[in-house]
Amino acid sequence: MFEETLSPLQQRLLYLRSLVAQIEQSLKQSPRKAARVLPDVQHLGTALERLEAQIRQFENERQRVFALADISRVVNSSLEVDEVLRIVMDTIIRLTGAERAFLMLKDEQGRLRTEIARNWDRQSVGKDDLAVSHTVINQVVNTGNPVLTTNAQQDPRFKGQESVIFHNLRSILCVPLQVKGEITGVIYADNRIRSGVFSAEDREILTAFANQAAVALENARLFASVRRTLAEVTELKNLLNNVFASIASGVITADVEDKINLCNRAAEKILGHTASQLIGKPLDEALAPLSSVLRPHLQRIKQGEQTIARLEVAPEWPGRGRIFLNLNVSPLADSAGKPQGVTLVLDDLTDKRRLEAMRSLFERMVSPKVIDQLDPETLQPGGKRGTVTVLFADIRGFTHFSEGLSPEDLVSVLNRYLAAAAEAILEEEGTIDKFMGDAVMAWFNAPVPQPDHALRAVRAAWRLRERARVLYDELPPPFHLHFGVGIHTGEAVLGLIGTEKRLEYTAIGDSVNTAKRIQENAAADQILLSAPVYRQVAEAVRVQAVAPLHAKGKSHPIPVYELLALREED
Repeated sequence: MFEETLSPLQQRLLYLRSLVAQIEQSLKQSPRKAARVLPDVQHLGTALERLEAQIRQFENERQRVFALADISRVVNSSLEVDEVLRIVMDTIIRLTGAERAFLMLKDEQGRLRTEIARNWDRQSVGKDDLAVSHTVINQVVNTGNPVLTTNAQQDPRFKGQESVIFHNLRSILCVPLQVKGEITGVIYADNRIRSGVFSAEDREILTAFANQAAVALENARLFASVRRTLAEVTELKNLLNNVFASIASGVITADVEDKINLCNRAAEKILGHTASQLIGKPLDEALAPLSSVLRPHLQRIKQGEQTIARLEVAPEWPGRGRIFLNLNVSPLADSAGKPQGVTLVLDDLTDKRRLEAMRSLFERMVSPKVIDQLDPETLQPGGKRGTVTVLFADIRGFTHFSEGLSPEDLVSVLNRYLAAAAEAILEEEGTIDKFMGDAVMAWFNAPVPQPDHALRAVRAAWRLRERARVLYDELPPPFHLHFGVGIHTGEAVLGLIGTEKRLEYTAIGDSVNTAKRIQENAAADQILLSAPVYRQVAEAVRVQAVAPLHAKGKSHPIPVYELLALREED
């Protein structure tokens, strides 16, 4: 519209200027004529000045409208607060001729805070140059009306105000920023050098712009707040995902239709399937080996019962064999308490149960009290010399006995006798080194010191013989077997022997060989003690000397004593 209006005005101005030039030329040639037309020339000059002023006004209006439209486009095309503020302030300075422009917004406490300050060089105003008229700003905030002063030094409204006088403030224009009737800040522009910089038109256009800018800034602020909230939610979600993934227990959630919608890494490992293979599948299908166990519990939970806790099951799992699981099943509800499905927490107890079984087996070889005192951190490959009492026990005539039995019957009978021997040894807190066919080897005083280790070994041998005799009442005469026992005290190297892949805790040394040789010379139901053993237990036993043994591999005979009784049993 302004383009169409300005064009004929500009044409008319050109015509008048041409006409004035012709008259001036004519007047130079005819002074008399100049006197007659002088009034007309003066009238024409006045009209020309008015026309030029009108054109300038139209041009200023056009620039302002275009600038306002441009600012409106900018503030509504970006949600980046800093970019919007910078463009807005530079445009205001260019549009109004201000020296400086400030945009101030209220913080959460309602105090005004300068968000951006720019000068006519399109640079940010430094901290030392931020002085403004707080009187003007407070008036705008309190009344909601814009303030325009062409010379604050002479304006009676601000007479005596220290900030105006001290900072030499002159032209000031301040308009409010309002959103839904609430003042959220102000736009403040000034010029400390010139008076009369701002006009009423500047006030009107800046007020119109401020209304749009306030909305745009509020939208940008809300967008920034939403973006921060989204970032926080995303960070929290990632944190929860990491926590969920790192939980040692398997966690599975299913919807009201019992379809899996979430599972963590531990659940994947326990079940042997990836999340993509599990999600979307019915619980009955994904947990088929547990279906018969889970189904009634899921039904009770849906009927409003409480969490099912510590349900231990041992299903055969495809690809893993028998596994041991501890299950906790609980209802899943939203914040309003509306049922959303169920949550299953699975703890894989397979390794724990295997370790317990291994410990149980180990306890049959080593006294539980000894196990409790062992420190795995201190058990290293290698040996340590120490004094031990070694016991060897062997079933006499076993080879002949085994000829007439099936392997199954043979193993059954053998296990009963060896179990009786093991019980007798473990009751005295001895360490069973190994079973060797129909024989057993054990020692005392290691790895835990036992001051009465020799006596413990003697009592174990005596009990061993008594336990074997108890079996006579339970087994037919052909199955009545007899142990020959040899006991010796001496030094041996004890420790973990082998490699990192296969270690054996054992005793090695001549004392072990001596005990074995004594046992080989013991008759059925006979317990033979070496001289070192007898010296330690002499007051607790009754013995009789037997002929020294000429054992294989020994250069000298071995003095031995046959155990007849324990004095405590006399």
